[in-house]
This record gives sequence, structure tokens and C-alpha cells, in this order.
Amino acid sequence: MVKNKYFGTMQFYIRALSIALPVMAQLLIQNFVSLIDNFMVAGLGDVKMAGVNVAGMLIFVFLILSTTICSAGGIFMSQFNGAKDKEGMQQSLRFKLLLTGFAGIVFVIVGLIAPRNLFGIMLTVNKDADVIIDQAVKYSRAVAFSGLFTVFSQSIASSLREIEIVCPPLIISIIATLVNTFFNWIFIYGNLGAPRLEVEGAGIATVIARAVELVLFIVYVLIKKPPFLFNIFKLFEIKIHLFGTIIKKSIMILYSELTWAVSEAVSNALYNTRGGAEVVSGMSAGFAIANLFFICFAGTVTATSVILGQELGAGKLKEARRYKNWILSGSSVFGIVFMFIGFSTVFLVPFVFKNLSSNSQGIARGLIITAAAYLPLWAYLNGQYAISRTGGDTVMGVVCDTVANILFVGGMFLLVGLTSLGPVAMYAIVKLSDFVKAVIAYFWLKKERWLVNLTVVQK
Repeated sequence: MVKNKYFGTMQFYIRALSIALPVMAQLLIQNFVSLIDNFMVAGLGDVKMAGVNVAGMLIFVFLILSTTICSAGGIFMSQFNGAKDKEGMQQSLRFKLLLTGFAGIVFVIVGLIAPRNLFGIMLTVNKDADVIIDQAVKYSRAVAFSGLFTVFSQSIASSLREIEIVCPPLIISIIATLVNTFFNWIFIYGNLGAPRLEVEGAGIATVIARAVELVLFIVYVLIKKPPFLFNIFKLFEIKIHLFGTIIKKSIMILYSELTWAVSEAVSNALYNTRGGAEVVSGMSAGFAIANLFFICFAGTVTATSVILGQELGAGKLKEARRYKNWILSGSSVFGIVFMFIGFSTVFLVPFVFKNLSSNSQGIARGLIITAAAYLPLWAYLNGQYAISRTGGDTVMGVVCDTVANILFVGGMFLLVGLTSLGPVAMYAIVKLSDFVKAVIAYFWLKKERWLVNLTVVQK
């Protein structure tokens, strides 16, 4: 009975892994290539890597927004797939394309403007602020147009995964990341007769790679014709009621994700008060490697969304209730496994970031160890959030994130004002607030507000 209640069957976990592993492999490749990008940019020195990192915060917030929109649409895509409702799936894709398209246009405009004051907020009293901002502006303008390509690819890729088509996005991602690496090599350092563009070259390479990626996704869906595909000239034929419901869900998720993103941006600005370019580049290098093991979160969320969403959409609420416990137990074990993988990645620092200063490398190593130690908790949290959102309960995330972010940001300001701790120690302490989130989510899930067939509710 204990096994059946808390741990699922081998068949259940095999199915979950068959969904999660390709998604994780895709992210691993993307993050590994991102690591190579960081390696190439790091070869230009602390200041230029710091500039790319500061501009990257704009990209970070943009990706949070587009991912949130896709997640909200994905709640319904998974459930409509379980209900075999083709029209509902097409409406979900319309939602993704229209809203992420708007976000992409905004990103292009902001990226081209590249406001120095905005980047300056990230550096506050950093002693190298002016020269870092110069590099951030160059990179931001070069990478701006990648936003439009990214959001449409993201909408298609997420929809394919939500109907359990997980390998084609992986293959397309491999091709796109190889293209990105190749053009980085050409444009950053001026190989094959190309001009040496340094940080601008990194941005141009990203634009080319994202364009190739989108073309490949369009070709694939036109050939395979998945059930969510519709005539693009009917893009604006939307069901207002369903659209409004998805928007309500997305606002809740967006609140959670953006408050988290803002808290991370504030914390980054506060970390940067602890030194110069070595702090910015060191934290950036640490997160670049940490992203290699953070892929376990995407695997957990995607597998949960697909499996639980299909059961809920098919009206199998009893099975969904049982799967909830199996998912949480599996997430915890998954997090423990990746914790040890995370610890091992610290040995990459002196090889990948050998051109950074010794202080930067020390900060990177400390951040990696700290982040890896939190993985079991974070994997469990991602499982809790995925369960709640798959059933359309987006309020839980709002409550958890509001409480935790107040503790997180408040703790950061206290540590900055009252201590002389370095950025890694500050990060380790304030992240204890995530235990509060897990406790709130544990009791919230017991109320079973997530146990809802949304396809019936919409009818």
C-alpha cells in the first residue's frame, strides 16, 4: 500500500521519463551551447562577459513572459488533448501565438532602444558600471530581432511536447544550437574572413540560429500536420470565452513568474554591490553551469503537465489524484540524483572559464555548490507547482510566491545593509525562503482545487 500510495509503478515512471528525458536533453544541449557561448565571450574578459550578462537580464524577463504564456495555453492544450478536442487544441495554439507574438514585438523595440538607465539599475554602485553598460547596449541591439523568432518557435515546440511529440523539438534544437555555436565562432572572433564583432557577434549568431529554428518548426508542422495545426489566415478566429479563461490563468502565472523574475533581478543588483566586474561575471559563470543541472525542473514540469493533463481532460480524476503523489515522490528522487550531478559540475569552472579572474572563478564555484544543494527542494517545488497549474489552480503560485518573495527580497536588503557577506553566502541564506513555499504548497494541494476537468468547465 505504501508503494502504491507514494511511489508509482515502473510503467508510470518509464512513461514520465519518456516525456521528460527528450525535453531535458533539448535543454541540456541548449544550455551546453550557452555554456560554450559564455566560454567564447569569457575569452574577451570580465567586463565584456559582464555586459552580456546584464543585457541577458532583459532576455531573462522576456523569456519568463513568453514561457508563462505558453504554460497557460499548455494547461488547456494537454487537457484538450486528453479529451480529443481538436478545436480546443487549435484555440490553445492561437492563444500562444497571438500573445507571445505581442511580447516578441515589445522585446524587439526595447532591445533596439537598449536603454542605458535600465541596465544601470542592475549595476547601481558597481565600480565598472559605465564600461559594462557599453557592452550591454551593443549586445542588446544585436540580439533584439531574435525575440520574434523565439516566441513562435517556443509556441510550436511547447505544443508538440504537450501532445507527447517530444523528439522532433529535440532534433530541431540540436540543429539550431549547432548553428548558434558555428556563427558565434565566426562573428565573435572574426573567423573565416568575417569581421571581429565580439559581443555584437554573439547577438547576431543568436538571431541567425533562432531564425533557422523557426523555419524548421514551420516545415515540420506543415508536413506532419499535428491536431493543433490550423490555417494561419484564421489566426484571429478565437473563442472569446475560452480566450478570456486562459488569459485569467496566464495573469496568475505571470504574476508568480514575474515577481520571481523581479526578485531575482533585484538580488542580482544587490550582489553586484559586493565588487566589480568579477562579481557580475562570476555569478553569471556560476549560473551558466548551474543551468546544466536545472534541466531536471523542465523534465518534471513537462511530464506532469502531459500525464496529469491528459487524465484530467479525460475525466479520470481518481487516477489523477493517485498520480499526484507519485509525481511528488519521483520529483524528490530526481532532485537528489541531480544534486550529486550538480556537485560534480564544479570541476568545469577552471576549464570553461579559465580566462576569468581567480576571484570570478571562486564565486562561480561557490554558487554551483550552493545551487546543487538546493536541488531536492526545488525539484519537489516544481512538482507541486506543475500539479497545481495543470489542473488550472494558479492561485496557489500567487500565494506561495508573494510570501516567499517578500522574505527573499527583504532578506537580501537586510544582508546588504547589516553584513559584509559575499554574493554566494547571501544567495545561500535568502533561498531558505523556498522552504516556506514548499510548506504552503503542501497544505494547499490537499484542498484539491487542482482536481478539475477544464474541458468540461469550458463547455
